[in-house]
Amino acid sequence: MPMRTLFLTLVLSVFSCTVQAQTATTSTTTTAQQDAETMARTGVLRHCGRSGGAVEGIGFGQSRESAIRNCCYWGNRKPKEIGTCRGPRGWFACVRYW
Repeated sequence: MPMRTLFLTLVLSVFSCTVQAQTATTSTTTTAQQDAETMARTGVLRHCGRSGGAVEGIGFGQSRESAIRNCCYWGNRKPKEIGTCRGPRGWFACVRYW
């Protein structure tokens, strides 16, 4: 097995959520779970910009709960959708609020 393939296999096995390949869609919105999976896959904490106009908070932490607590607006707004995913170095969360 080539070294690059071995490395990618090892990195992808670290994720605790299932990140499936997506086909191209014309949808302009994603779920909070999809955004959390994208952040975990890329290792970058960022707003994906496809929340459909909802107020969104993102966070990172060493546990699922701490990632959610670190999201903007947590405790100040009522959550309507929460997505979490474990990446190689910790947990990513995306919370959409009412």
